[in-house]
Amino acid sequence: MKPNRFTRFLRRFRRNTDGSPMIEFAFAAPALFLIVAGTMELGVAMFTNILMESSLRDAARWGITGQEPESGTRLSRIIEMIDQHTLGLVDMSEANLQILTYPGFDEVGRGEEFVDGNGNGSYDVGETFTDSNGNGGWDSDMGVAGAGASGEVVVYRITYKWPLLTPLVGKLIGDADGKFGLRASVAVRNEPWDGGAS
Repeated sequence: MKPNRFTRFLRRFRRNTDGSPMIEFAFAAPALFLIVAGTMELGVAMFTNILMESSLRDAARWGITGQEPESGTRLSRIIEMIDQHTLGLVDMSEANLQILTYPGFDEVGRGEEFVDGNGNGSYDVGETFTDSNGNGGWDSDMGVAGAGASGEVVVYRITYKWPLLTPLVGKLIGDADGKFGLRASVAVRNEPWDGGAS
């Protein structure tokens, strides 16, 4: 029995492979574009993190000298330097910048001492404590806000939630809110100079 014209067409169509690369690319393209976009976005976020680290080092290098700027305070000048060095990639109004002063490197990040009355290993309201930073309450970190005085140890910390633009990448590497946490810190000892804290 001789095949009809439609059957011959189907056989020829089945053997023809001219459009297969285009169909394969159509299936692979979304994944490829997602990988490229995610890689670029992660690269920009890491570049921003490097800028944050270098800006803290530069600000700390200036801060340890105890110099007073012509206008404003040392602290405002340090914040301005960090803002300039991050090239506008970090929104300083959204960033969390901490500059804390300690008597020595041993005290960095340490909580204020307290008498553990009930023996549970943590501070409870009403327990006696040593108010190292003089703010009237117990603190899990005894650091005092400010750029410090001569010879004091200063810790510069910055955290920033980088807004991820690619939604799917945000779900893979970001927080629940689609942001990627960046952080940097540096600890230095101020040089000796004449004068008090500012």
